[in-house]
Amino acid sequence: MAQTRVLALVGSLRSAAVTRQLAETAATVAPEGVEVSIHEGLADVPFYNEDLDGETVPAAAVALREAVAGVDAVLFLTPEYNGSTSGVLKNAIDWLSRPYGAGALSGKPVAVVSASPSGNAAKWALEDTVKAVGIAGGTVAEGASLSVGGTFGKFGDAHAKEHAETATEIAGVVDALVNATKELVEA
Repeated sequence: MAQTRVLALVGSLRSAAVTRQLAETAATVAPEGVEVSIHEGLADVPFYNEDLDGETVPAAAVALREAVAGVDAVLFLTPEYNGSTSGVLKNAIDWLSRPYGAGALSGKPVAVVSASPSGNAAKWALEDTVKAVGIAGGTVAEGASLSVGGTFGKFGDAHAKEHAETATEIAGVVDALVNATKELVEA
């Protein structure tokens, strides 16, 4: 199989967010033949509004859809805000779900990683993201979801990729996603 391209969509807009660090970790630990890139520009995507989704779709939404359509798989990374996925990531999923039944996520293998400083490990955000992605047409690959909790204690001032256990877990998520992509191609 040729190069497998994975697009990471980070649900936190903060430059030093743990979810961004986890996306960077995925890019670092990806095996040879796998490219993980981080989509920039989610902050520019307007709230989904069907009135905007016609002949003149906002450029940031077009760029998001084209970026997802142009890769083999998508890695969603979400913090947990008030017990759910972040608004920016949910908005991206809403744009990617349209047109209904034929959106950019339709049939696309996906992975979901959530992170939180709490002991709950952002499990609610993970569940909500998995649900929304599934409704939008994506398929969460078996073994391609992960909740990372206690992030302040685990990482401190260090980058997430320096935490060996987390880097190994992220590598497992990437591997599961790549395997699902290969299975889809071979089917």
